[in-house]
Amino acid sequence: MLLEVCADSVASAVAAERGGAHRIELCSDLLEGGITPGPGLISVIRSRLRIDIFVMIRPRGGDFLYSADEFEVMQHDMDEARRLGANGFVFGMLNEHGSIDIERTRELVQRAHPLPVTFHRAIDMTPDPLTALEEVISTGARRILSSGGAPNVMRGCELLRELHLAASNRIAIMAGGGLTLKTVKHVAEASGITEFHASLRRPLPTPTDFHKQGVSMGEVRDREYVRYATLEEDVRAMVEALKQLSQEKLAKSMR
Repeated sequence: MLLEVCADSVASAVAAERGGAHRIELCSDLLEGGITPGPGLISVIRSRLRIDIFVMIRPRGGDFLYSADEFEVMQHDMDEARRLGANGFVFGMLNEHGSIDIERTRELVQRAHPLPVTFHRAIDMTPDPLTALEEVISTGARRILSSGGAPNVMRGCELLRELHLAASNRIAIMAGGGLTLKTVKHVAEASGITEFHASLRRPLPTPTDFHKQGVSMGEVRDREYVRYATLEEDVRAMVEALKQLSQEKLAKSMR
């Protein structure tokens, strides 16, 4: 079983590799669900990691209906990430009706070739994920990241299983969205999926010893005094749990 870790910092990416993650989804601003990381972050992490790095291509937070200008930005960001050593890309585009933007998704998939594309959890925002599955397959994307159309994977296990069965090896289905060490076994057994996505982030206090009261840089109060990071030991625990599940699955198949 495979674990992809979502990271938005050098420290988290390095911790993920040391913990045994098989791949990194690299993005910035996970509080927005992830947006395109800057070239500096891509470059430094590429120099530190040996495992694959899939770069998020998302020009902003919010919805997944992109203007012509935003689409142009996505194309340039993809080209730059490839130049800096990306091994794949992660994006998702919807039309004004909330369905897959097939034409422009296919265009970016072709632009990415031969690097693989993961269509991210924008699929969970569609009115009919099973129809969306077929539409994503038609674009040539290699993988879909989904929580099963639910706020988290635990609540989306039933649809994840349906997606996995309907995909029938035509495209990989990866389970992600609030996945934790406590829930991964249930999700794996209930869905039948073998690829998993998690950030495993923890809130950590800032090392600064002065906190300015009543002033915030953004809309989240006191955000300046909390850092989020992925720790090596948490990744290792998840990897070990997946190894155990794989061994149990193999043992059952041999009975």
